[in-house]
Amino acid sequence: MKEVWLIRHGETEWNANKRFQGHLDIPLSPRGIGQAFRLAERLSRSQESFDSLYSSDLRRAAETAAPLAQAIRLPLLTTPLLREIDVGELAGLNRQEAEARFPEFLAQAAQDPWNTPRPGGESMAQVASRLQAFLQDLPPGRHLVVTHGGVIRAALKLALNLNGEAWRRFHIQNTSITRILFPGKEVLCVGDVGHLETWADHLSDESLK
Repeated sequence: MKEVWLIRHGETEWNANKRFQGHLDIPLSPRGIGQAFRLAERLSRSQESFDSLYSSDLRRAAETAAPLAQAIRLPLLTTPLLREIDVGELAGLNRQEAEARFPEFLAQAAQDPWNTPRPGGESMAQVASRLQAFLQDLPPGRHLVVTHGGVIRAALKLALNLNGEAWRRFHIQNTSITRILFPGKEVLCVGDVGHLETWADHLSDESLK
């Protein structure tokens, strides 16, 4: 059995400004760096042991994983299989700009959000396919996987066998932890951000440098 801890990367300025990022290599914002260090501090104190640490090869994920690798003393392995959905020509746009430029795509996506590819990019079904390839190659054990919100929603759809648009309703915050069992397809928790809650405020960014 494989227990996979799926972690969304820390915040970027484009997250804050609600712009589509896709495969563009956007770095973490100062806030996102702080979130990454809080995550690393939390998992360094965990009673669980981990067999490996993987990350998307995009900068925002790798920058989130770097302090984690140091804290738990595991090598960081990166792979493009864990990248966010390729949003193609939507990259850099906000929602209003996308609606103005690509109304036909948005109309199609409203009818079939899972299978409709972004203009010049991927569909969520394609994201799920490469995620499945990654999960199948993982050896048994407990693994940390730093990735993106779209990938985590795809994992939840697969694990829970969700119909319709239910997979879109999960709120996956930056540096949240979602735990699944594979291939058993059980979900142990979704969107855990205990390290960002009020009780964790004593973990200042300065103390975690």
